[in-house]
Amino acid sequence: MRHKSIFSFGYRWVLVMILALFFAGTGCAPLGPPTIARDRFDYTTAIADSWKRQMLLNIVKIRYGDAPIFLDVVSIINQYSLETELRGTFGWSFPPNANRQEVGGAGRYYDRPTITYAPLTGQNFARNLMTPIAPATVMSLVEGGYPIDLVFRILVHSVNGLQNQFGGSARKHYADPEFYQLLEKLRHNQMSGAVALRVKKEENKGDLVLVFRKQGKKEVEATGKEIRRLLGLKENGNEFRVVYGSAPASDEEIALLTRSISEILSDISSTIEVPADHVAEKRVPPTMKPEGEGIRGALIRIHCSREVSQDAFAAVPYRNGWFWIDDRDYQSKKLFSFLMFVMTLTETGGKDGAPIVTISAGG
Repeated sequence: MRHKSIFSFGYRWVLVMILALFFAGTGCAPLGPPTIARDRFDYTTAIADSWKRQMLLNIVKIRYGDAPIFLDVVSIINQYSLETELRGTFGWSFPPNANRQEVGGAGRYYDRPTITYAPLTGQNFARNLMTPIAPATVMSLVEGGYPIDLVFRILVHSVNGLQNQFGGSARKHYADPEFYQLLEKLRHNQMSGAVALRVKKEENKGDLVLVFRKQGKKEVEATGKEIRRLLGLKENGNEFRVVYGSAPASDEEIALLTRSISEILSDISSTIEVPADHVAEKRVPPTMKPEGEGIRGALIRIHCSREVSQDAFAAVPYRNGWFWIDDRDYQSKKLFSFLMFVMTLTETGGKDGAPIVTISAGG
């Protein structure tokens, strides 16, 4: 009996040691690396979705005369902790009238995300939303490959006095017929590679210059001539300074009266579908009727319904209804994403940087 008890105790002790080694090995396994791929993509998706919804909601609020509010994600700090504990109790007597063995364990896992938000207010609000976009930014987008007709249609009030359409309630008006003609000609020359930009250094000052390249193609030359006529530029000129303003100082300048982000959102909001009873009750002005299709019409189609669409690219609830962009409307999706990209170009300060994901993982 004595040998059996000793053997039984030894067997249990070996079992306890095996369990202890198992828990120890589990506790020492690295926790941080496996979380990187998961957290990086999960947080990226969450931030992108919330950004789209915030932008869409603010456009809808402007449509109803409500104040837009932008809340930026400044930082994301996520802390992980995995704790393990092993307990063992052994007791015996000799002669073996009684014995007792107890093995126990405990584990705790913590996931503590800390997200910091910063509202866009005061000087930062005025600088980012109320300041007109610089002509250099507008032309850089064109040089970067964005269609010049869409860039001008969204970001510019006028070019050398030719008025663009504007849906803002303060000074709503349709575009001059020549404005759309200008956009068509500029787009044609952009596709042919006949339009280029460069910065011309003169007296320690950089001037943005729009260049009409000579290609020897009669159709391109004729289009360039028509562009000069519409803008009142020098007939035989090939280089023209691009400046901010409502009117050029000479026939060698192209004056762009650009819009602010606030004005862009106001113009986009004017074409949102709204319930007829809201218009009848004067809660919101009537939807601005488009002048045509393409750049003459609604650039971003935002629909309204009582129930949320199951095929929405972005959707937000507002005033007992849902406003949404159809995921099958590629043009609206593309321009909506372009609008969010333009807004990032106007962010000149007021934040500590882009959203930061910091992970502290311990075992």
